[in-house]
Amino acid sequence: MGVTRASRRLYGEAGQATIELVVVFPVLLAVAFIVMNATLFLSECASFDRMVPQAVRVHAASPSYGQDAQQAKSLIESQLQEEFDKENLSVSVAVRTVSGGMLRFDATLEFAPTLFGLGMRSEFFGVALPKLSHTASLTVDRYKPGVVI
Repeated sequence: MGVTRASRRLYGEAGQATIELVVVFPVLLAVAFIVMNATLFLSECASFDRMVPQAVRVHAASPSYGQDAQQAKSLIESQLQEEFDKENLSVSVAVRTVSGGMLRFDATLEFAPTLFGLGMRSEFFGVALPKLSHTASLTVDRYKPGVVI
């Protein structure tokens, strides 16, 4: 029996779909990787933006007797590190004096991309993946306890 024209066309189309899948799959995987990491980063930023003012209000807006800015900074940093205790996240806090004797606390969250939760990656398909960072700032008046600007 000979091979009919319809069966040749059927086999050719099946092979074509396989090749198209092989070509498109890495692109779909890269898009899924980017979307997943962007969503995780935005979620962590939203949580961070809620936690920074809370930590600053608790530890810096109404300091204990004799507590200086560096002690408040370390307390804020330790509270934020407890909240964001994941292997792909890091937190740092800086404090500086601004006009009028007010203190400005700058908290920074750094996010390292993950491969679907399987650990940090510095590159994906040969493309370098930098750490993403987000900073939240809050200014407090140390001469008027409880006042946050």
